[in-house]
Amino acid sequence: MAHKKGAGSSRNGRDSQSKRLGVKLFGGQVAKAGSIIVRQRGTKHNAGLNVGLGKDHTLFALIDGEIEFKRRKDNKTYVSVKPVTE
Repeated sequence: MAHKKGAGSSRNGRDSQSKRLGVKLFGGQVAKAGSIIVRQRGTKHNAGLNVGLGKDHTLFALIDGEIEFKRRKDNKTYVSVKPVTE
């Protein structure tokens, strides 16, 4: 007699929920104050002007405006929100 169960054992089948990480609003799009721009683990993207950083490294807009992604001399990506001038 087998001491291990065959394929498809009830010991399998556990998996974590996907965390839906990534960029939610892209460069050139308009963000409202408080809207989430990037969900991330660690600071892959850094907070620039008018952008806040949450305790789980989520970037969010502090003001209404247009989103801008820039790479600076330190080769890091910074996300800023430019106020919309009309």
